[in-house]
Amino acid sequence: MNISSIIRESLKLKQELLNNESMLKRLEEVVVVTSACYKNGGKTMFCGNGGSAADAQHLAAELSGRFYFDRKPLDAEALHANTSYLTAVANDYSYNEIYSRLVEAKGKKGDILFAFSTSGNSPNVVKALEQAKLQELITIGFTGMKPCKMDSLCDFIFKIPSADTPRIQEMHILLGHIICQGVEETLFET
Repeated sequence: MNISSIIRESLKLKQELLNNESMLKRLEEVVVVTSACYKNGGKTMFCGNGGSAADAQHLAAELSGRFYFDRKPLDAEALHANTSYLTAVANDYSYNEIYSRLVEAKGKKGDILFAFSTSGNSPNVVKALEQAKLQELITIGFTGMKPCKMDSLCDFIFKIPSADTPRIQEMHILLGHIICQGVEETLFET
């Protein structure tokens, strides 16, 4: 293990983000869209698997709790947080259905689904996005550099230019934090 090379690779990706005008503009657009969703009484839902589930839960907590300052809570939920539901649906239907059924039950036109998958092909995340599109939710995807099923299902997609899962996830949380900060400032800063 070469610690310096790991840090250099992470820094390289951050520098690429800093120089990627289209991704920076997309971040600004997602802040605007997410803020508008909340202004219109909507909610955000988050999904992912493994480390991406942890990122989804982390970012939902930033919005529903607080990020930089005390303020009213925002309706944000990580769809995997109810283990009784998760294990029942995985057992009775299939693991591929765990998120799409919750999107069907909870999603309303104008709500937002944030979907995380480093491969962009996780069947349960793809099915959730398909269901979200049917219900006219806004879909925001976070994935890696390779072409994937999520590409055509996301209104906004953040493709990290890497095939290295830990580096991709580091960038996903950075982008998520930027979105959370932007939404908080837009909705609550005086």
